[in-house]
Amino acid sequence: MFPGFDALPEALRPVAKARQQPAHPIPNPPPQTLVDCGVYVDGQRLPGKYTLTEALARKQEAGQPGQEAFVWVGLHEPDEAQMQDVADVFGLHPLAVEDAVHAHQRPKLERYDDSLFLVLKTVNYVPHESVARAREIVETGEIMIFVGQDFVVTVRHGEHGGLHEVRRRMDCDPGHMRLGPYAVMHAIADSVVDHYLDVTALMEDDIDAIEVVAFAPGRNIDVEPIYLLKREVVELRRCVAPLSGAFQRMQIDNKDLISKEVRRYLRDVADHQTLAAEQITSYDEMLNSLVQAALARAGMQQNMDMRKISAWAGIIAVPTMVAGIYGMNFHFMPELDSRWGYPSVVTVMVVICVLLYFSFRRRGWL
Repeated sequence: MFPGFDALPEALRPVAKARQQPAHPIPNPPPQTLVDCGVYVDGQRLPGKYTLTEALARKQEAGQPGQEAFVWVGLHEPDEAQMQDVADVFGLHPLAVEDAVHAHQRPKLERYDDSLFLVLKTVNYVPHESVARAREIVETGEIMIFVGQDFVVTVRHGEHGGLHEVRRRMDCDPGHMRLGPYAVMHAIADSVVDHYLDVTALMEDDIDAIEVVAFAPGRNIDVEPIYLLKREVVELRRCVAPLSGAFQRMQIDNKDLISKEVRRYLRDVADHQTLAAEQITSYDEMLNSLVQAALARAGMQQNMDMRKISAWAGIIAVPTMVAGIYGMNFHFMPELDSRWGYPSVVTVMVVICVLLYFSFRRRGWL
């Protein structure tokens, strides 16, 4: 459980009371888990730093009729007890809470009554000198977003994919923040999808470098870097491709929750996601072609090696055969008693070997 429980007055009970859950003190996450907690009224962030308890109380005090007031809570890798405390406050569904704690989820969108649960996979490009020396090219993380009428809870897993820049940009854009919590969801999704495009552009350079090496004349092909790139592209595809269905459901199945203006912004994000997915698909196909080309070139190299071995074996077979015949120690063999017998035999062997060499060379075997 979170330390520092502080009970709120009855008038300040949040969504948990509206769902007829038992009243209980609202916990405050520890600093290492609670990344940020902001209160927004009519698009403006109220000054000051708040705990979860203080943020909920401040929202109730500052909110006026006709104004959009909500709380944005950012968490980083909470444990089960910490996440359950936040879930009790905002009335989050147990299934979504379980997914947020254990992570390793497939990108998806789930609706629970009047709130949405969106899972995004974050990606980060790992710098490296060359693909051949790299152990990992793309590392992944996760961002879970709980969105309700008056709250946004983001749960991040992984060391990358921080939302500090997104929050700073949104704090400087009160016009967009007036659209409410779902505008925050759009901003986070937009940042994540834009990073997909950045990572795919960097991976394109790696694929181009591997392609140059694969088709360079006179160079041996190392298939391992190609398989590494293909594995990373497949991982990236698992992060990006499932979001197509999630964005489609936002436009069709959740019109009552997401305003028309926010859906317009989400359509732009969906276009970027489609572009990233198409690029990743083209990379996968290109790497498949490179693998096939590498295997074909390796097969051709093996055939050339076998032809060289066969050619030299044919050349060596001539003196071996002659030496074997004249080494049988018979007394009545031709040229044994002749002064020119030995030079003649050696000359014949050399001439035949030279003729065979140039014949194989002309045919491209040597």
